[in-house]
Amino acid sequence: MELFGTLGSPYVRRTAIALRALEVEFGLVPLSVFADFARFQQVNPVVKAPTLRLDDGTLLMDSSLIIQHFEASATAGNALLPLQTEQRARALSGVSFALAACDKAVQIVYEHRLRPEEKQHQPWLDRIHGQLGAACRQWETLAVAHPAEQTDLFTLTSAVVWTFIQRMLPGSYVPASFPALEALTRVQEAKPLFKTFAMPE
Repeated sequence: MELFGTLGSPYVRRTAIALRALEVEFGLVPLSVFADFARFQQVNPVVKAPTLRLDDGTLLMDSSLIIQHFEASATAGNALLPLQTEQRARALSGVSFALAACDKAVQIVYEHRLRPEEKQHQPWLDRIHGQLGAACRQWETLAVAHPAEQTDLFTLTSAVVWTFIQRMLPGSYVPASFPALEALTRVQEAKPLFKTFAMPE
């Protein structure tokens, strides 16, 4: 089984950490959707990261769908989501806000890095920043009530996304304004699992 994508992508990194937490064995193939477009296209014509190629050749895309595939057969001992319906819904709500923040942060990074400055539309950027700020505030509230040391889908997603935001949008969302997310991320990033799949400098 092979996971295609680079750890600079929060979606790829989230998937790699989640699969390892679920005790799924896989090889990481660090193909970039930019630098390795042609090679990635040979694996998956859509060129979407992450892409997971199962042993039978089946391709899975999207971090949440890949994780869901293996979470469905997880044991009670290593499941990343609660089994009880109401608790699962609350956990997924937290993950949803973290992923919303991730989506908006990626949009901002792409806007600045891929679009020429003279073609960037400031009202659009202001709108995305507004959405990202709203997601972060709600996400922070949920993080306050969540055990920072627990390894589950909320904590691993939160740590990966918060690290990405701090690295790629420095100074935009200061850690002091989001102490619960910052504390949770410090705890998770210190774990061997996170260091194995560290975000590149």
